[in-house]
Amino acid sequence: MARTPKVVLLIESSRGAGRALLCGIAQYAHDHGPWSFYWEPRGLDTAWPVVESLEADGIILRGVANLEKLLALGVPTVVAGHRSDVASGFVNLVTDSATIARLAAEHLLECGFKHFAYCGFQDTRLEHTNWSRQRQASFAERILAAGLDSPPSYTLAPLNQNWSRERSELARWLSRLPKPVGIMACNDDCGVQVMEACKLAGLKVPEVVGVVGVDNDEVVCGLADPPMSSVVVQFENAGYLAAQALDRLMKRRKAIPGQILVSASHVCTRRSTDTLAIEDPHLARALRHIRSQVATNLGVDDVAQVTGISRRGLERLFRRHTGGSILDAIRRERTGQIARMLVETELSIRQIADAMGFPDTQHFARYFRTVKKISPLLWRRKFARPQS
Repeated sequence: MARTPKVVLLIESSRGAGRALLCGIAQYAHDHGPWSFYWEPRGLDTAWPVVESLEADGIILRGVANLEKLLALGVPTVVAGHRSDVASGFVNLVTDSATIARLAAEHLLECGFKHFAYCGFQDTRLEHTNWSRQRQASFAERILAAGLDSPPSYTLAPLNQNWSRERSELARWLSRLPKPVGIMACNDDCGVQVMEACKLAGLKVPEVVGVVGVDNDEVVCGLADPPMSSVVVQFENAGYLAAQALDRLMKRRKAIPGQILVSASHVCTRRSTDTLAIEDPHLARALRHIRSQVATNLGVDDVAQVTGISRRGLERLFRRHTGGSILDAIRRERTGQIARMLVETELSIRQIADAMGFPDTQHFARYFRTVKKISPLLWRRKFARPQS
C-alpha cells in the first residue's frame, strides 16, 4: 500500500483569502490524494518545533519571515504570498497586483468618477507591503491612461498602533480630496477603514465617495456599511495550483513552475460603488438604461430613444466622457455580466447564452471574445473555482 504524504499547511483562516486557499488545496487532495494534513493557522514561528519533528513530505505556507529555516530543512515548499518580491528557492504564489489595480480603476471609471485616490498600508515588522505599492502604481497608471490626474495616496499605519488617531487623520485627508471621488483600497480590510473614516468626516458612500476593496471577502465586505464592492481574486484556484505544484515537487517531477500568478477576474459590485458620478443627465440616463437592460439585445437606437436626444448627440457625449461609443458601453456591460456568470454560477454556456438573450452559443461566444479576447469556456477554466 502506498504511503500517504504528510503535508503541513501554515495558512491562516481568519480571512476569506486564506479559507479559499485551503479549499483549493483540499479540492486537489480529494482529486489526487489522499494526503495527511497538519494545519497550523498561526504560521511558521508557532509551528516550527512540530514541523521539525513531523518528517513532512511537503509544506504550503503564507508568505512569512524566517524562510531560511525551511530552506535548511530541505522539504518541498510552496510559498503563497502577494508580495512583488519572491522567496528565493521556493515555488511562489504571487498575486497579480497589476490586473487587480486595473480592474478597480476601470470599475470606478465606469461609475463616472473624474477624481480618484488610493489608500494602502505601511510596512510592518512582519510584512513588507510592496504589493500595496505595486497596486498603487498600477492604479495610477490606468487613471493617467484615461487622461485624468494622477490619484493622491494615503498609507495607513498598523491598526494596533492608534486606530482612533489614524481614523481622524484619514478622515481629514478624505475631506480635502476633490469630490465626488472614487477610491481604491489595497484590500478589503483597508476599504472598511476608509469607509469608517468617511462616516467620521460626514462623507456619504457612494454618493460622494465610492470605495472598492480587494479580495472580495464576503464577511468583511458585508460588515461595511454600505456593503463594499471588491475585486475578486481567485484564491481557490491558486490553492489548487499550489497543491498541484507541491505534488509535483514531492514526486520529483519536472516542469514545475517557479512562480504561479494568482489571477483576478472582475469586480463584485455592491452598494459602495452603486452610483453614477456623472453630471450630464442624458449620459447618466443612457448608462442607467444600459445597466438595467444588460440581459437584453439592447441596440444603440434604443438607448438614444430613452435619453430624448439624437443618436448623433448622444454618441458625442459618450465619446467625450467615456472615450468610447454607445455600442462599446453596451458590449462592456453585457460581457462584464457574462464574465461574472461564468465565474460565479454553474450554469452551462447554453444556459448563460439563453439568459443573456443570444440566439445560439456561436453568436454568444463570438460576442464575448470580441471584448475579452478569450472564449467563454477558457474564461471559465481560468477563473472559475476548481471542480472535481
